[in-house]
This record gives sequence, structure tokens and C-alpha cells, in this order.
Amino acid sequence: MRLVVVSAGLGVPSSTRLLADRLATATAGRSGAGVRVVEVVEVRELAVEIAHTFTNGFPGRNLSAAFDAVAGADGLIVVTPVFSASYSGLFKSFFDALSVTDADALAGKPVLIGATGGTARHSLVLEHALRPLFAYLKAVVVPTGVYAASEDWGAEGLDGRIERAAGELAALMGGLSAVPAQTAGQAAEQTAGQAAERAAAPAASADGVVPFEERLAALRPAG
Repeated sequence: MRLVVVSAGLGVPSSTRLLADRLATATAGRSGAGVRVVEVVEVRELAVEIAHTFTNGFPGRNLSAAFDAVAGADGLIVVTPVFSASYSGLFKSFFDALSVTDADALAGKPVLIGATGGTARHSLVLEHALRPLFAYLKAVVVPTGVYAASEDWGAEGLDGRIERAAGELAALMGGLSAVPAQTAGQAAEQTAGQAAERAAAPAASADGVVPFEERLAALRPAG
């Protein structure tokens, strides 16, 4: 399964990229998940092409390749620095431009959200900004988001949050293949149940309308 990472860090080195890499390593390391990181998208390298997309109406070559990677991924890790209590403008612009070119690029796709900031007071950015954004884009956001303030690096707690979020993403990425197939016995039982429901259903009148009282009576338990 293909995992793509989108990092919106601006500096080099970047704590945002560091968090993204640790989340990717933890997800790829889940035993038996079969997840591999196929690409890391550094949004800052695409800033000019993102701006041109809004004025020209189509992405440049590098941005188009990044969009293809994101759309073709089985799962995403997205990490942004916090500015003014929200995601960065460049981070938002990347996904705005993506939705302009392909409105359903993230539909049904598992996404792990992460953010970095100078203080823990901004940790709710995950819930009031990132989670609604990706829910709007029809993505499936993992329950655990990971926020790392400056004091979290090297302190207790961050590793546990990373591992929990990575496990949830890996489970979601493999979720469809893990759904057990319906057995022949279960199929026969379901068919018999549907037949019994049809037999117990009240008969419609000549005009096709079943009185409401008859519908209620059909739902009452026997005896």
C-alpha cells in the first residue's frame, strides 16, 4: 500500500518535516501492514506553481506530479506548521489547488493529520482547523491527530501519540482488504430472512398504498 506524505514546513531543517518523517516511519513499520512511503511532497518547493494554478487554472509539471501522487496514494500523512492559530496559508493553498483540479482526489482516502507549533496552546488546531478541512474534502481522518510543540521534542508522550496515530492509519489503509467475505451459510441465512420479511409484509391496496396501521402491525413481535 502506497503512503504519501505532505509536509508544509518552511525551514531547513524543519520540525514539521521531522514530525512527518516520524509519522511515516511509524506507519511503514507496522508489522504486517505492507505500507511503504512512495513520496514526500515538500509544499514549499511548489509555492510558485501553486500560485500560478489559481491564476492560470492548471497546475505546472511538478505540482501536477505531486497531485498525481496524492490522488494515487492509499493513505496520506499531512503536517503543517501553525500560523495565527490555524494551518499555514501555503498548506491550505496546496489542497485548495488540488480540489480545483480534482474535487474528489481525497474522497474516501485515509488521512493522518499533524501540526507543529511553538506552544501547546495551539494543539486544538487539529480539531478546529485540520479535521474539518479534510472532512470537507471527503477524506477519512484517523481518530488520533498528532501535535508537537517545541517542548514535546524529547519529552514523554509524543512517541506514544505517534505510534497510536500510525497504527490507526495503517489499520484504515488495510481496512478494506481485512473485511471478511460473507460465507455461504451467512448468505443463505440472509436470503431466508429477507424472504420471511417479504412474506410478513402487509399487502398493498389496489392503488399501491399500505395503510400505516398495517405497517405498524407487521412490525409487532408475534404472540
